[in-house]
Amino acid sequence: MHITNIEVFPVKIDKGIIYLGESSGLKGADKDYYLRPEYRSFYSKKLESLLVKVSTSDGTYGWGECLAPVAPEVPAAIVQTLFSSFLIGKNPLQVEVIWNELYDSMRERGYFSGFMIDAITAVDIALWDIAGKTYGSPVYQLLGGNYRNRIPAYVSGLPEPKLEDKKVLAGKWQQQNFDKIKLHLGYGMREDVQIISHLKETFPDMQFMVDAHWHYSPKEAIMLSKMLEPYDVLFLEAPVLPEDIEGNRLVVENSNIPIAIGEAIRTKYQFKERLVRRTADILQPDVGRAGITEAKKIAYMAEAFNVRIAPHLSVGLGICIAASLHVSSSINNFYMLEFQPTVFPVANDILSDTLHCESGFYELPSTPGLGVTVDEEKVRYYAVNRKEHE
Repeated sequence: MHITNIEVFPVKIDKGIIYLGESSGLKGADKDYYLRPEYRSFYSKKLESLLVKVSTSDGTYGWGECLAPVAPEVPAAIVQTLFSSFLIGKNPLQVEVIWNELYDSMRERGYFSGFMIDAITAVDIALWDIAGKTYGSPVYQLLGGNYRNRIPAYVSGLPEPKLEDKKVLAGKWQQQNFDKIKLHLGYGMREDVQIISHLKETFPDMQFMVDAHWHYSPKEAIMLSKMLEPYDVLFLEAPVLPEDIEGNRLVVENSNIPIAIGEAIRTKYQFKERLVRRTADILQPDVGRAGITEAKKIAYMAEAFNVRIAPHLSVGLGICIAASLHVSSSINNFYMLEFQPTVFPVANDILSDTLHCESGFYELPSTPGLGVTVDEEKVRYYAVNRKEHE
């Protein structure tokens, strides 16, 4: 068996959903992309991702996806222009060999993170899907087995601008038996603490986490951590800039609240330094950015440092979520997985079957490969490079 074809599908899906809710930076914007001032980052008015289909000589095919919330055409071009000619003719079951060869291919040019690894990730997940289908086994079995059939989940965000509306939304999640919610904050220490104090007072039995979106200096983050202590915060995520390794270490040393980092980095090499320097209590690799092969290695390394894994999962669609579930089930030091309620229905929209997340738990797919069936007609419809009205 060998690889015969690779197709890329940079998709942009407009369902009227604004990830993380409305933003002041969105008003009056006439482009797909806008700077979200509170988080200093580009966001899209659509849900975007890159899907990759890898076909083989015996008729088996696998689907992969990388997290590409903006400009999915970029990793698509890398796969199509650089990777395709190298991959055609390769044995798709040589998953780790292919990962390392692709990584080596651009290392000397300095492309060992970012879009390059995103592109590798899309291929990597597709190859694991092929491997599972070839061996008649779900991916988690190929990863060493599953510690759990149900994956603990937390709700990511209460995307309402007003506090009272956040409370209403939190109440709805409580009624659906979700008891953990992460708040996307970083508005300033006083406002952050005010929001969580009111929510904790209203919902004393719920547990909250805080994502500060790299908004604070190390000293400010330490102060914020101390101010949040009375509210039993499960973790404080991304308190300082991801490049500031020493700053993250200082926060960890001086915080009684666990510190979570990792969504912005991708490889074992980047995570290694942060583990050695003790810059986190919880690591959050994103399977849509690291891939299955690398995410598993990151989890192994973290286990040696007694650090838990709570995978990041933002706007990844059905393939990305399924891959995250397989990895989450197969690691010993797993904590919990992010659940994006506004994205989840769209993620399922490209699948013929359905992923489930109810009462605080994801269900683990159990059929061969990733355990999901992609609706290729819909993927082609949403693809950026399709001909209009075809």
